[in-house]
Amino acid sequence: MASAGSGSTPAANASPAAPAGLFSVFVSARMAAMLALGFASGLPLALSAGTLQAWLTVENIDIKTIGYFSLVGLPYTFKFVWAPLLDRFEPPKFGRRRGWLVATQAALAVVCFAMASASPADNIEWLAMLAVAMAFLSASQDVVFDAYRSDLLDGPERGAGAALSVLGYRLAMLVSGGLALILADQWLGWPNAYRLMGALMALAAIVSLFVPGLPNPVRALSAMRKELTGFVAMVVAGVVVIMLARSVSGALALSNDFAQLAFNSVAMIAACACALLAARKVGFPSFVDPWDAYFTRENALALLALIVLYKLGDAFAGSLSTTFLIRGAGFTPTEVGAVNKVLGLLATIVGALAGGAWLARRPLYHALMVFGLLQAVSNFGYWLIAVLPKSYPLMAAAIGLENLCGGLGTAAFVAFLMALTDRRYSAAQYALLSALSAVGRIYVGPAAGVMVAAFDWPLFFLLTVLTALPGLILLRFLRPVVLALDDDRSAERQQARE
Repeated sequence: MASAGSGSTPAANASPAAPAGLFSVFVSARMAAMLALGFASGLPLALSAGTLQAWLTVENIDIKTIGYFSLVGLPYTFKFVWAPLLDRFEPPKFGRRRGWLVATQAALAVVCFAMASASPADNIEWLAMLAVAMAFLSASQDVVFDAYRSDLLDGPERGAGAALSVLGYRLAMLVSGGLALILADQWLGWPNAYRLMGALMALAAIVSLFVPGLPNPVRALSAMRKELTGFVAMVVAGVVVIMLARSVSGALALSNDFAQLAFNSVAMIAACACALLAARKVGFPSFVDPWDAYFTRENALALLALIVLYKLGDAFAGSLSTTFLIRGAGFTPTEVGAVNKVLGLLATIVGALAGGAWLARRPLYHALMVFGLLQAVSNFGYWLIAVLPKSYPLMAAAIGLENLCGGLGTAAFVAFLMALTDRRYSAAQYALLSALSAVGRIYVGPAAGVMVAAFDWPLFFLLTVLTALPGLILLRFLRPVVLALDDDRSAERQQARE
């Protein structure tokens, strides 16, 4: 590992370039692969979420059943559980990572065609099973793509690769979200819309056959039986703890919202801890070895804390933004949708691309700090909406600024996660690290609702700015370690080439 004080990187020493030179990092076969695979990664998400919800609504499925369909997205949260198996086992053809990419994308195409043949009115259970299968395959594709991106890209390319991944992902969400709804409503109908999405997934599988290949890492492989036994033991241990926690929660009958929130958080941590202990006790090498390898890193625990905290303020502000704009600020759903979906998407894409260009010429630490500060400051836009009279220009400016800064921060943060992964275990490590990063995005919602009820909107948005500060303070403390990541990654790439 490079010394902690090392801050000399190719990016740091590069002289300022003209804009055309800055964006030249985006022009390569690797970057084309990032765009194409980002698109394939984003395409299935809406098909098992918003688009499917619209189909069920049009078919007059009752609201309770539609509500339960939101649970089909759980595989995205727990993908780190089976990610180690995707590291340990590879399909026999097509090469490292590409085999799983082709397999998951081809399977997603099949599921799309199967959903097109299912009738929500006649066989809702079968459609639900297919939606869960789609979410599982989509989450698995995400695991493999994240690992492939981490394995493929060098330091100067990480930001650009993250930016193009975000661009492809967002464009795919437009295709499988808004465009699919229009096509289904105006021309094709729902079954044919899903068949079209299936054809696009099949095309993605063909494209994945031609993305740049990866070298196979040299490492000992553990026994298949031991891997599968450890996997089952880990899942069972976590589920048992969650069920016991629910029983205890019912017996305690906690009435205070903050107390219930704290209890649920402790229960989740206990379930994860017991699952990890079971995996280590029974033996699950593909899960345990990546963790052991990670904890050989300097300041490993502090870096994990940084992953959780870096985008926490951004997650808090965004968790209830739509509800705030409609209920708190008085805008209509159409107004919010038009600004959020169009302007917000464009601002996020511009931010991600600009962040990728910046990262091509600057150290990772500088990008994380500058973009983290911008993320925090951008939350003041929502505070202004909360305290000033209703204003359309103010809403557009606040949403545009928040999404622009969020896109910048996302490009730097994804590059940071890639820099932390070990190429021997990139699928497992990236899935674990990204699961930690999702703690803020997924679990701040209940806390945000309780805070708004207690403090009201203006104070809540001020608190979201303060929530961003611990991550930035910790980042400053870890400055030498983060600066060293650029040198570490370049050294890994050179060793792989040799």
